[in-house]
This record gives sequence, C-alpha cells and structure tokens, in this order.
Amino acid sequence: MNKRLKEQGQTNKKAWEHRAYEFWHKRDGLPQESASRMMENPLACLKKHKDYFREVEGLKIANLCGSNGRKAVPLALLGAEVTVFDISEENKKYALELAESAHTTIDYVVTDIYDIDLEKYRAQFDLLYLEGGILHYFGDLHLFMTILHTILKEDGRLILSDFHPLSKCIVSNGEVNYFDSEFRSGDVAYKGCFEEEEQADFPDVMLRLYTLSDIINAALSAGFQLRKFDEHRGWNNENLPWEFTIVADK
Repeated sequence: MNKRLKEQGQTNKKAWEHRAYEFWHKRDGLPQESASRMMENPLACLKKHKDYFREVEGLKIANLCGSNGRKAVPLALLGAEVTVFDISEENKKYALELAESAHTTIDYVVTDIYDIDLEKYRAQFDLLYLEGGILHYFGDLHLFMTILHTILKEDGRLILSDFHPLSKCIVSNGEVNYFDSEFRSGDVAYKGCFEEEEQADFPDVMLRLYTLSDIINAALSAGFQLRKFDEHRGWNNENLPWEFTIVADK
C-alpha cells in the first residue's frame, strides 16, 4: 500500500474512532433496544436489499465497512455466518454488543480493507455486502475491487450499494465537480449530530470521489461479471438518483 493510501486509512480511522460509539447510541439507542427491533423482523432491516437475502442460512457473508453491525446482525439472525471488516474499534464495540443483545454472533475484524489478510481470507466468502456510502473512503478503487474479488469464492456474489455520484453534484448546486479525482478533507458522516460547539473537535476524514463509470469499470477490471445495476430515489422518494446497487458475480 502506498504512502497516500496509508495516510488516508490512518486519517479515516482516527475520525471514525472519535465518539462513534456515542453517536450510535444517539441514533439507534441502546444495543438492547436496537436488537429488539431487529429480532422482530431481521429481513426488513435490510430494506431495499432484502430480496437478495431471503435464503442466506449457512452462507459465509463478508460485510465490509460494516460499521455498527446494523446489517451484519440481521444477516446473522437469518442464519448466515457473518464477518465484518471495518476500520473503527468504536464501531466494533457497538456491533458486538448489538449481536450479543440479539442472541447471535458475528466475527468483527478491525482493519483497513487494504490490509485484509488475503491468505487467510482468500476465496472464503459466498457473498460480499457493502452499503451505506463507503467508496469515497478508498483512494485506489481498482485495488479495492481486486481485494473484494480475491476474498470471494468462485461463483460467489458481490452486492455493492453506495451513494450515486451524481447526488453530490446535485445537492452542491454544481460546486462539486463530477470528474474531480483529487483527495479532499471532509466531515465524518455523523459530525452534524453533535452540538455545534462540540464539532470543532472532530477530526476530518480524507475522501476521493468517483464517477459511475469509475466504479463499474473498476469492478469489471477486477474480474467481476456485472449481473444487475439499479438506481434508487432519495429517502423521501425524491425524483433524483440518490443511491445505486451493483450485483456482480465471480
């Protein structure tokens, strides 16, 4: 891993370990409360992706950048063997408490995705699940996709959902350059959930934006076979492309 990517990983780890555990409590409540809701209908917790996970019992699933376990725990409740790879110890703390409260188990590996042990995890997973806006945390998308391809089994499936690249241009009124490929500093996702006087103490993240063609071509160049591509409206059904989902096979 080159110096720039290492710097990005260290920067983002510092940001995502600053009061993240506290934020998950503010947003989702105590792990016991969140787990209780999940146990009522774990499939519903997967929202727009639930149709991909109706038959996952016994499958080995890697939830990369799995954050506080909000997707990993429902998958485990559905009978999958789930491993989370994520950069934040604070995320791990909440996720493991969430799993315990839901009377299930997940494996949680705190690591930069670029540092995943590829000998240990080579061709280990039936399914890879990534969602929630994570690609901008990785400065080399081709290397990222190659790692995903490496840990997936033959005939395995990738489900990748992320923010639609056009959405940032739309909400910025054109201030964001769609083709901008430079590294930039930004706010960690949950910074705005804290009081204004507290926000000055939050470390920045380091981001890089990608075009839609960057993302699709990186997946194809890594060896994935694209099976489906969906674009999604905003949370309030706005007539805008807010997120997308790629389904691809190895």
